[in-house]
Amino acid sequence: MHYPDTQLMIAGQWLDAADGRTLPVFNPATGKEIGRVAQAGTADLDRALAAAQAGFERWRDLPALERAKIMRRAAALMRERADDIAALLTQEQGKPLAEARMEMRAAPDTIDWFAEEGLRVYGRVVPARNLAVRQLVLKDPVGPVAAFTPWNFPVNQVVRKVAAALATGCSILVKAAEETPASPAALIRAFVDAGVPAGVVGLVYGDPAEISSYLIPHPVIRKITFTGSTEVGKQLAALAGRHMKRVTMELGGHAPVIVAEDADIELAVKAAGAAKFRNAGQVCIAPTRFLVHESVHAEFAAALAAHAQGLKVGDGLAEGTQMGPLANPRRVAAMAGFMDDAVRRGASVLAGGDRVGSEGNFFAPTVLADVPLEARVFNDEPFGPVAAIRSVRSLDEAITEANRLAYGLAGYAFTRSLKNAHLLTQRVEVGMLWINQPAAPWPEMPFGGIKDSGYGSEGGPEALEAYLNTRSVYVMNV
Repeated sequence: MHYPDTQLMIAGQWLDAADGRTLPVFNPATGKEIGRVAQAGTADLDRALAAAQAGFERWRDLPALERAKIMRRAAALMRERADDIAALLTQEQGKPLAEARMEMRAAPDTIDWFAEEGLRVYGRVVPARNLAVRQLVLKDPVGPVAAFTPWNFPVNQVVRKVAAALATGCSILVKAAEETPASPAALIRAFVDAGVPAGVVGLVYGDPAEISSYLIPHPVIRKITFTGSTEVGKQLAALAGRHMKRVTMELGGHAPVIVAEDADIELAVKAAGAAKFRNAGQVCIAPTRFLVHESVHAEFAAALAAHAQGLKVGDGLAEGTQMGPLANPRRVAAMAGFMDDAVRRGASVLAGGDRVGSEGNFFAPTVLADVPLEARVFNDEPFGPVAAIRSVRSLDEAITEANRLAYGLAGYAFTRSLKNAHLLTQRVEVGMLWINQPAAPWPEMPFGGIKDSGYGSEGGPEALEAYLNTRSVYVMNV
């Protein structure tokens, strides 16, 4: 499929940058340039901000039912175009076509859910202490939103933000990733084609630091939502705080996987293995630190290594590919660094451990055993296809290690015991915990972390609250 050049969406029109600047887009499976994306400058941002303000003033006054109808039309268009958009996503991001199609199928479901949930943004009447007074609680849209999204799930990460904003009556200006521009542009196109008024959704690309430093302090923007690394998230949250902007932060993770002595090992390997190597491990909620009871450690490690060795690595568009390339050469270098450090500190390589081929950004699905706590891979988010296993003597030891780091995004556990499951539920410090299953981030459930992994939610009714102002109104009968 032909890969298109990508323009900016400003005031309902697809436009080149005002100064004509563009950036290259590369296919991570080949390392070759496949297209260009418009690079927004200050003049483009000013136009986009003015459009977002005008769009908000129109969209907020549209009844929630009418907003929901338009959103559902966008969802229907996404379903019609899913296969074509999936092919674009694989070309620019690298994940297998089957995974790209899953992302495309999830997007319209997310839009539909938020469209429906937007109909249930209720205020309330509070009984007053004076019967001559009516006490009202009102929920109003916060205003134009600036959204910053990453390259690992270029549609999924955008659709959650756009759907929540539109469902509550906000306009939104998305700054999507330059590495993966075509698929989020196709998502925004579905909303525009569905009849969202001009300015309600906008899309820009360009220098991340330049755009964030301009948009976040700007008086038009009333809320910031960011998905990305903890380091960058803290910088953006601090900037937003200086200007009293509402913030949702979905940041990095280093998800523990606790395998208890009574775990179903086959289930644990199947579920955690699939989650580990999905999108070549470039997933914020990917399992990374495997804490396995010493009685089943050898069995689990051997089975996970066999699973990794059995995966077919290749171009995401090729038939049968189960794991594609890393997104860019930086990730390959990062994996090599993690490997060198772990092996030097005494870890053993059970599977993978090396780059695959000389073309593209391929790295073998990797399993490390006997990983010491001081190894980088047990302390820094690897964001790649490396599973690090460590033996533990008890569930308490596993929980202590799971909670040791400042990350608190996601966690996994495998046990047949209700008592263990209850203890894990109470004591593992993460925003999302999946027990005896892979991740299932459905839109109706909260999605977000605690500790250094951020705050706020991008799922469930909680996601809508972040886009709403709550106001108290008192009316005295005179």
